Amino acid sequence: MNSIAYISLGSNMGEREAYLEKAINILHNHGKINVLKISSIYETEPVGFTEQGKFLNMVIEVRTDLSPEILLQQCLQVEIDLGRKREFKWGPRIIDLDILLYDHENIESENLLIPHPRMQERAFVLIPLLELEPSLGHPVLRTPFIRFLDEIPDKEGVRLWKQINGEDAFVHSGN
Repeated sequence: MNSIAYISLGSNMGEREAYLEKAINILHNHGKINVLKISSIYETEPVGFTEQGKFLNMVIEVRTDLSPEILLQQCLQVEIDLGRKREFKWGPRIIDLDILLYDHENIESENLLIPHPRMQERAFVLIPLLELEPSLGHPVLRTPFIRFLDEIPDKEGVRLWKQINGEDAFVHSGN
């Protein structure tokens, strides 16, 4: 497996932690995706449409042989398998998976933008991402993500919900 990708996960409906766990286990059990690290889980206020429940957010690091497009298809399939329905933009969701980074590539296609647009503006993405790899930087803007995080005013809205130490994570419980 040659490529490293970072995927954000979020859930604000039902058994939020269980949906995160199920999504990670599905990815981990895929033959061409190996989950390497798992961030702690953070609880955050919703963005965009604010009349909904709080989110649990986290980031995972994976090693994969899948192309970015096929990895996206796999992430979308996980969402479908877990019952996600896309009713309106920024609405409540059982599970949401977004590819943040794929190696150091800049990808712009009809269905996929990597690095993920606006990730550098979202503390709920940057905090768990930097927990996994503090030295990461934006491959296009050539700026360390920690610098973006320092400029975000609402970091207090991202609260540690469950501490996870990468290797102690729940991902391997299903194996």
